[in-house]
Amino acid sequence: MRLNSFLSIAFFFWSSIVICQNSIDLAASIDVTTKTIQIKERIVYQNESNDTLSTIYLNDWNNSYSTKKTPLATRFTEEFNNKFHFAKSKQRGYTIITNIKDQSENSLHFENLEEFPDVISVKLQTPLLPNQSYDISLSYNLVLPDDNFTGYGISPNKDFNLKYWYITPVVYNGEWNYYSNKNLDDLYIPKADLKLQIEFPINYQLISELNTLDIKQTLDKQTFFLHGKDRVNTHLILKKFSDFKFVQTDDFTIFSNLSSEGIPSEEKAIITDKITRFITENLGEYPHERLLITKDDYKKDPLYGLNQLPDFIRPFPDNFQYELKLLKTALNKYLENTLLVNPRKDYWLRDGIQIYFLMKYVETYYPDTKLLGTLANFWGIRSFHASDLKYNDQFNLFFMQMVRNNRDQALTTSKDSLLKYNANIAGKYKAGIGLRYLDNYVNSNIVETTIYDYLKNNQLKITSSTNFENLIKSKTSKDLNWFFTDYIDSRKKIDFKIRDLEKSEDSIKFTIRNKRDNAMPISLFTFKNDSIISKSWIDNIKGDSTITLPRNSTEKLALNYDNAIPEFNLRDNYKSLKGFPFNNKPFQFRLFKDIEDPNYNQLFLMPLVEFNNIYDGLTLGAKFYNKTVLRKRLNYKFSPQYATKSKSLTGSGSLYYTHHIEDFDLYRLTYGMNAKYNSFAEDSFVKIFTPSVSLFFRDNDDFRSDKSKYLNLRYLDISREVGENAIIEDLLDPDYSVLNLRYVSSNPGLVNFNKWYYDVQFADKFGKVSINYEYRKLSESNRQFNLRLFAGTFLYNKTDPNSDYFSFALDRPTDYLFDYNYLGRSEASGVFSQQIIIAEGGFKSKLKTPFANQWMTTANVSSTIWKYIEAYGDLGLVKNKGLNPAFVYDSGIKLDLVTDYFELYFPIYSNLGWEIGQPNYDQKIRIKFTLDPQALLGLFRRKWY
Repeated sequence: MRLNSFLSIAFFFWSSIVICQNSIDLAASIDVTTKTIQIKERIVYQNESNDTLSTIYLNDWNNSYSTKKTPLATRFTEEFNNKFHFAKSKQRGYTIITNIKDQSENSLHFENLEEFPDVISVKLQTPLLPNQSYDISLSYNLVLPDDNFTGYGISPNKDFNLKYWYITPVVYNGEWNYYSNKNLDDLYIPKADLKLQIEFPINYQLISELNTLDIKQTLDKQTFFLHGKDRVNTHLILKKFSDFKFVQTDDFTIFSNLSSEGIPSEEKAIITDKITRFITENLGEYPHERLLITKDDYKKDPLYGLNQLPDFIRPFPDNFQYELKLLKTALNKYLENTLLVNPRKDYWLRDGIQIYFLMKYVETYYPDTKLLGTLANFWGIRSFHASDLKYNDQFNLFFMQMVRNNRDQALTTSKDSLLKYNANIAGKYKAGIGLRYLDNYVNSNIVETTIYDYLKNNQLKITSSTNFENLIKSKTSKDLNWFFTDYIDSRKKIDFKIRDLEKSEDSIKFTIRNKRDNAMPISLFTFKNDSIISKSWIDNIKGDSTITLPRNSTEKLALNYDNAIPEFNLRDNYKSLKGFPFNNKPFQFRLFKDIEDPNYNQLFLMPLVEFNNIYDGLTLGAKFYNKTVLRKRLNYKFSPQYATKSKSLTGSGSLYYTHHIEDFDLYRLTYGMNAKYNSFAEDSFVKIFTPSVSLFFRDNDDFRSDKSKYLNLRYLDISREVGENAIIEDLLDPDYSVLNLRYVSSNPGLVNFNKWYYDVQFADKFGKVSINYEYRKLSESNRQFNLRLFAGTFLYNKTDPNSDYFSFALDRPTDYLFDYNYLGRSEASGVFSQQIIIAEGGFKSKLKTPFANQWMTTANVSSTIWKYIEAYGDLGLVKNKGLNPAFVYDSGIKLDLVTDYFELYFPIYSNLGWEIGQPNYDQKIRIKFTLDPQALLGLFRRKWY
């Protein structure tokens, strides 16, 4: 009787333990041939809130691959990644749910949410009361996607990389925290006890963080029984030939397949033990036995910068490279598995802790490692300021890259609203640098002890950054509101300045100006003989703050000398008590662009060897400029060059100032002037002087939007000279000036592209207005349709009737404003004359009415035939004075090799008849290409910015 009572009580307590937390029991059978996983799953969902729930929500992120219209698909197209859009249906994945039942075998109503096709709502038969659990069973099949989209799925070699693969509960903490998969690795689920039964072919090896309870094998199948307590994610890998190795340490075991060529096993073990000890000491004990780290994990969150150079030129030792790769990925995985904050909303805390301790590790074990690694010691390179910087300085540089471009975003911005560069790099670094800034300010090791206590007290609990904020505020009497409001929750920049220095025999009086609207503190250093005498913090500077210090032996004052604060501009942070008061910084001359050194006024020189065009030929010269790696507001350059073919001195110069405007649709204002002198034909030269002002607009609420607007007002003063050996005739209008207003509105998406272009020009002898519209659509069947419309008319035209220099052009604009990058501007034959720039009429064939001196309207259309082969056709009306409008047309085949960058046009039929059968057909082929580095760089930038 006593035994039965004991068993009853034991069973009761065991049941209570099970009921009082989430659990998932899953049986999966993997079919390699069909890429399918058959799953039977039981979820015990615990309502840990004070609310009664009638509906629960489940994550089904495998279904995010199901169509070209899911949020995941949209994300790919936003970043100009066309792999998913061009993929075949069999390459994408989806989920087929057979049924969902409750514990009483009642079928429950379920459906995918309209806006979230990878989230399932399940209507419960009975309400789920607070602190009670609900038992549901699911039967479903997963069709896995190819792994070339996100890294997860099935590889061409039929290996499996499974993450976010099975259905999981959504976190409820007063509201349901569900959202769609957008390839951000940020699934948010509550912890659960897991029991997995995985059946797969005998020739595969399974890699998992879970504990293996049992293994059963038959001739062709094997079944693994896995268990994990308090898990939030299960990364499961099946490979035919496993490249994973494990290192068991006193803290926990790491399974990894990170590249470690050239590193002996003994050294790998020492490195791994060193890292696990560092993590345990600083973050607390890891609650599980194993930590799984994959090269795909590292690929998604790598060490950016010189670490990514090829092995044969990488400036860091192999062991250092491997050590930091393992550390960064291990920190990320540790926090992912233990710190249960909302990874889409509260990501900054997890990112900040990761980068903070990555920087601390480098400072502890590699304090002398330079940003340029071993390159910093090379002759020539060691003269650069970049060679003086420490390895950790790169984090500030990468973050400031976005700040100087006015593209940074607040760390409380939803992660799916961040630019890719901010999500992957700048935002993470801002968070890590911010915690170091806070640590410097608070001092007494408070930040690190707070992080340790916070992670320990909230390990595997649903928490938030607000809890961290409350905890650290309770540990200091200093006001920390500035960190969470101004630094974390805004785009406010940090920018201070020392001014109005007055000195006497016994005191120094000066003013610190806060050039921004924030309450962030700044550090003040005093120096003697270049040695630091003191460091103090100045708080709550609103506008100007006047400070008086004892003179003592102070020779120099500096703000933020250690660069621990990510300040916008460091060039006005210094004041010397010696020398001239108006200029405390010496002049520095450098060869090639460098990282900005705030202690000097820098001028850079870059030798230039260019192929300017076929008239100048090879040009040799130099560029003198002040532009550093990080953008400045004031930029100037002067580039004298000698043209070897024309044997003439050419060149250009410019001076521009940029205002960055925050929190407005008008985000940038640039004004300045440009001047250049070069040839436009043999022994023919042009001088161009252009003052201008440009306004740039964007949707301030959505940085990821490709929509942009641009307004440019400029005045072009152009003078042309024709020499004795010129191949062109004397110019009718050698000198002219044009006032030009342009407005461009564009939305250059991968699937939907449209662009409006308006242009108005006023000159002494003519005035004209034109409008251009471009539309491009990429269909779900991967057929591209292009439409371009152009219309232009003269408001007045008093130019010489024998000249078409200022006329609208049907196929090759004369480019009298010198906007286009023609390699052979005045060529009438040869390959340079076949270069086409789609402007004005946009025709490809060279017809008998190539110009219009009154008005012109055209339409250019093309559509996909197969892959990158398209058919094109152009129609238009060309009106010249005294003549009836001429109807013009052409058609042909287009090879769209790189859209907008490299295209070939093969005319077939036009007003000239069947061109393909006419003589010299090879000269009729038109080529569109660009060699402009800035234009080519746009192919990269559009994916990240």
